[in-house]
This record gives sequence, C-alpha cells and structure tokens, in this order.
Amino acid sequence: MLLWFVLTAVSALYVAIDSINTPEHPVLKLAFVVFTLFSGPIGAALYTFGCRRYTPEEHAAFVASPWRQVLGSTMHCVAGDGIGIVVGAVIGAVVSLAFIVDVALEYVLGFTFGWTIFQAFAMRDMAGGSYKRSLESTFIPELLSMNCLMGGMVPVMALAWRSVPEAHDPTHGLFWFRMSIALMVGAACAYPMNWWLVQNHLKHGMVTIPMPESAKKKAAKMVMHPVSRERIAIATVISFAVLFVGVFIGYAAR
Repeated sequence: MLLWFVLTAVSALYVAIDSINTPEHPVLKLAFVVFTLFSGPIGAALYTFGCRRYTPEEHAAFVASPWRQVLGSTMHCVAGDGIGIVVGAVIGAVVSLAFIVDVALEYVLGFTFGWTIFQAFAMRDMAGGSYKRSLESTFIPELLSMNCLMGGMVPVMALAWRSVPEAHDPTHGLFWFRMSIALMVGAACAYPMNWWLVQNHLKHGMVTIPMPESAKKKAAKMVMHPVSRERIAIATVISFAVLFVGVFIGYAAR
C-alpha cells in the first residue's frame, strides 16, 4: 500500500508537469492530475495513451478517436465528482453517519461539486460564456454519469475491508486506498454512459486549444442530430438502475 502511495505521488507529479506542454483545455489538465491522485499509475498511463501530444495538429488528430474522447469525458467526471465524494466520505466517517445517509451525502456533494464547478463553471466558455446556460446544458449529462459512477463505487466501498476498522478511518492509509479502488471501479462503470453521452454530443471529450483549422472544418461538417426526450429518458432510467443496484448491493453487504 505504501508503494501504491509513492507511485501515485510520482504519477501525479509527472502528469502535472508533462500536461503543461499539451494543447489541452486547462480544466481537463487539472482533471488529469486529480484523476491520477485517485488512480495512481493507472491514471498516468491513461493520460499518456489518451492525450499526450504536444502540438495542436498532432493533439487534435490523436484525441479524435472515440475511445479517447470518452476517456477525457470520464476522467473529467471522476475528477470533479470524486472530490465531492471523498469529502462526503470523510465527513460521514468522522461523524459516523448511517450507511444510507453517508451514501446520500457523498452523492449530493459529488454531484453538486462536479456539476456546478467542474462542469458548468469551468467549461462555461463552451456555452458561450453563460454560467446559467452551462448549468442547464450540463445537468442531465452530469446526472447520468454521476449515477453510474456512484453505482460502481458504493459496493466496493461497502465490501472492501468491511471488517477492518482502519479502512473506514480517514486517519489511516487504508481508507484512502479503499477510496482509490472504489473510484477506479466507478470510473469503469461510468465509461459506457460517457460513451453514449459523447457520441450523442451531450458531453464534451478531449479539447484541443487552439483547435487547428483542419479540425475546425471537420467539426463543422458533423451533423448534430438532437437526442429525443425518449432516448434521454431511457438513458436516465438505466443510470438510476445502475445507482440503485449498486446501493442495494452495498447496503446488503455492509
């Protein structure tokens, strides 16, 4: 576990320094670092193979792959939501909240921070600079992604070292190791939903700044088909089903 923390520190430092030279959106650069703090060398590897190019032309071509676009979206989601979730987990552990109350607190803090700060505020330039418009456009994507993230996290948080008190004490390293594992599982569960969101243009992926003219022309040729309310409703139901199943497993195994 100590080795994991050392590798995590080195990995986060590497991503923080190396990403300075990439033509990626500043918020996503921050998300890469935060995600790596949660996922250690796995996060560093995902950054390297998912975004690491140093010129706008190379970067735009490299991140155009659908899986890389979705990777950027997922890492952004986990970074923003994860901060709120971890804060909620620490508060819940310190005041000994009941399981359901603890999960609810983590969900509310994670969603609120991820939506209002990491999504709507940080990416408001994509909504023409309007924070209100950004809040409106990011609510549904954030909700669907958050549901799947928490649906994957809760069973891990409940099952991992459930009989070991140190795993539920923020003053012990095992607590943070357990949260790292939970966040990585949650990221894996959120990835398919982020794929659907990105492919339907409801959520951004990787962003090249400044965008080369060739990429601008390619983006201009894309036909933006609005997603029907019925399809969004189905995706919403699926995301809540993932959340409820995860909470049910966690509650039953607590």
